Parts: sequence; structure tokens; C-alpha cells
Amino acid sequence: MDIAGSFLGLLVLSPLMLLVAVLIKLESKGPVFFRQLRTGINETPFEILKFRSMYTDLCDNSGVRQTVDNDPRITPLGRILRRTNLDELPQLWNVLIGDMSLVGPRPHVPDMLAAGRTYSDLVQGYEYRHLMRPGITGLAQVRGLRGPTGHRWMAIRRIVCDVEYVRNFSLLLDIKIIIRTIINEFKGGTGL
Repeated sequence: MDIAGSFLGLLVLSPLMLLVAVLIKLESKGPVFFRQLRTGINETPFEILKFRSMYTDLCDNSGVRQTVDNDPRITPLGRILRRTNLDELPQLWNVLIGDMSLVGPRPHVPDMLAAGRTYSDLVQGYEYRHLMRPGITGLAQVRGLRGPTGHRWMAIRRIVCDVEYVRNFSLLLDIKIIIRTIINEFKGGTGL
């Protein structure tokens, strides 16, 4: 499902991805893609691919500094890409080469902070989310748990969803999450 879905997605979305790439190059200096080290299955590091949404000289390649509302590092086009999740489309390549899945816990940067602490210190059982490949979308995302995690409860709720997904993994659950993700992208709704 991952290989077929990512290949089809790259094929169908290639005109849109080409347009986004051209717009990024026209808007600001720097590469089209943003690459960052993330933690994958069995805590194996991999390089994630995204469309660049920040000014090159202001990017935080470590990923420790999360974005905030009205973050001055984000370009005007980057705001649109992030709001519509178009910045995530290059991750279809990560799925195609086996670093990620279409569905799974979102990949974190190593030692990512939430509410000022590392996730592993903040949430007991955090390591269970690394038993599966990370995904472009996941249970936490379709439940509306996305964006900065400045509050402890938000970080904990995300990890609880990730662990729930790992424990209840099934093809049917993946299909439900994919359908809900598509609906959310078109309607802006949440919930599963």
C-alpha cells in the first residue's frame, strides 16, 4: 500500500509539486527542499524531505526550536504551504524509499522538545512509537493534534494517540486515517 500509494501520489501530484518548487525559487534564495534528520523505526535516523517554508538563513536544521504563531522565519509562501500541508508532499519520496509509511506516528527530530522537555522525559512509553515506521499522517493528526507543543498535555495526548495506533494497527485503521486525512484537508475538520 505504501509503495503503490506514494508512487501514485508522486505521479498525480507532480505538476503541483513542480509549481510549488518554482514558486519557492521565485520567492526567496535557497534550496527548494528542506532536509532534516528525524527518528524512524527502531530509532533509526533518516533524512526527511519537505518543501522549504522558511528563509534559508533563519532555518533551524536541528528542529529543536519549534515554530510559533507569526514566526518571522516563515516566508509568505511558506505560511500557505504549512497551512495547507503542501510542504509535506515531498515526504511521498520518503515513503517510496522505505523511510516512512503513509500512516504512522509523525517522525520527530532526535531529542525533540515539548513543553521545554524531551518527549522521552515527558511521556512514559514514548519509545513505543518507534516500533513502526513514521507516517505522513497519523491518528494524532486526524484528531487535530498538530502544531507547536508548548503545553505538556498537548504533547502527552499526541504520544497517547501514537501508542494507541501502534497497539491497534490494522489495514482498516490505516484506510480510515487516510480517508479522514483527505476529508480534513478539503474541509478543515478533525476527528476519527
